[in-house]
Amino acid sequence: MIKCFIKNEKGAAAAEMALVTPLLMILMFGSFELGKYFWDNHIVAKAVRDGARFASRQSFDNYNCTGTTVSDTVRDNTRNLTRTNTIDGTGTVRLSGWTNAMITVSLRCDTSGTYAAFYSGMAGVPIVSVSATVPYSSLFGSLGIDTVGLNLIANSEAPVMGI
Repeated sequence: MIKCFIKNEKGAAAAEMALVTPLLMILMFGSFELGKYFWDNHIVAKAVRDGARFASRQSFDNYNCTGTTVSDTVRDNTRNLTRTNTIDGTGTVRLSGWTNAMITVSLRCDTSGTYAAFYSGMAGVPIVSVSATVPYSSLFGSLGIDTVGLNLIANSEAPVMGI
């Protein structure tokens, strides 16, 4: 009787599929989640690069190398552009849950060299830095996947070139 069961292969494929399906589902959903994480990280990196590029094209009058400060208007416009791709902030937010408070616009001045052209006579070359820390929002958060504390972080710098 046992020999009959050993030689019988009916349903073997179904049994193998039943064993492999949970692993394949975990692998598939894990790759979806990983892809979304990389995509969202790419969005944040592009956004801060756009913000730094925008801020670097503003007038030198908006930057103070002695106090390393950025004017409020440039700071606010850069934050809006970084987050919504519009200067007035009325555009669609690039990632859900992203606020202007998560974006930092700062200035440092490089005084290590002698500069010419439009940098001549300045105390240093102003370099604007835009950084963002955005909480990651999971695809499967409603299923109980906890991503609290997982952040998307990006930073970009550009020398101010004026208008």
